[in-house]
Amino acid sequence: MQCQRISGLTEWIEFLNLVDIPVLKHTVRGLLALRKDDENLSAWAIAHVIKHDPLMTIKVLRYLQQNKNTSQNHEVIEVEQALMMIGLENSLKKIPADPVVEDVLSKESMDALVYLLRVVHRSNLASTYASNWAVRLQDLHFEEIRIAALLHDFTELLMWCFAPAGMLKIRSMQQQDNTLRSNIAQEQIFGFSLNQLQSELVKLWSLPTLLITLMDDQYAAQARVRNVSLAVNLARHSSNGWNDAALPDDYKDIGKLLHMETKDVIAMIGRANNKMESRKKIYV
Repeated sequence: MQCQRISGLTEWIEFLNLVDIPVLKHTVRGLLALRKDDENLSAWAIAHVIKHDPLMTIKVLRYLQQNKNTSQNHEVIEVEQALMMIGLENSLKKIPADPVVEDVLSKESMDALVYLLRVVHRSNLASTYASNWAVRLQDLHFEEIRIAALLHDFTELLMWCFAPAGMLKIRSMQQQDNTLRSNIAQEQIFGFSLNQLQSELVKLWSLPTLLITLMDDQYAAQARVRNVSLAVNLARHSSNGWNDAALPDDYKDIGKLLHMETKDVIAMIGRANNKMESRKKIYV
């Protein structure tokens, strides 16, 4: 689904505001299975299928915000709540689980598909880390933290879907020069950074203010935002291998957040990774 004629930040914003966001094949299969099982069809069951798919999650939240009922007087971040606000039948009809990411990109670029699925896996790792740490910090609204970490890099996923050639160029540039910062490479290829694009999209889609704040590293002085930011950093840096040079600083910062010794942080992360390993095949 190459969008070669789109150029500049404004055109990309206009395009992404109207486009139907693709979803993961695993999500499609899960929702189809639920539709055949009326007895177990519930907001919780649907949300459980959607919760590991950042693309379907942002699709649901975007739909809710663009079709907000006048009686809705509070912000909704959690998928289960969003589904109940929309209604189960409406959710399944009005927010179709298509097109399918794997079908779209397999025809365009298998390399791009591989990298997109890696970002999905990375986003899920970040969401699990952030949620676990929120529980440790006795944050009763840990699901908000989980979703913020899951969606932190959703624009990167959208660009892998709709601009795979450009994203592959950025990937190649950074492989040739490992000191090249992502935002610089993105500006060279697209004329803007993905952070700029995401900042405009979340405002255009009127996403909940709390969610926008939790995803914005500029507010990292707040403990909940720092939780999300550190989880995203850990997932991103460890995706380069557990010998990545940035990880020691990550461990120290996580220790400060959780009031733990660095060695205990490393052990905790190791245990979390062992639990998550069995789910890895879903995404990669």
